[in-house]
Amino acid sequence: MNKTLNSAAKEILKNLLVQCTEQQQLMFKRMYCHENLNATIDEAIEQMDENKIDWAITQVERTIEKNSLKI
Repeated sequence: MNKTLNSAAKEILKNLLVQCTEQQQLMFKRMYCHENLNATIDEAIEQMDENKIDWAITQVERTIEKNSLKI
């Protein structure tokens, strides 16, 4: 992936994860950074395989949608 696109996608993912609950953020770390659950969300995203970022954004967007339906 292009470095500029990769960086932009990571920023989008970070901004989306801020909208999730702590439990949802922990689940994200379990899926994408399971070797270091003590990492911050930013650290977890920076350590991610770039091939997984697109799918992670999709998953987090769906989670945010479901959260908004509960309100």
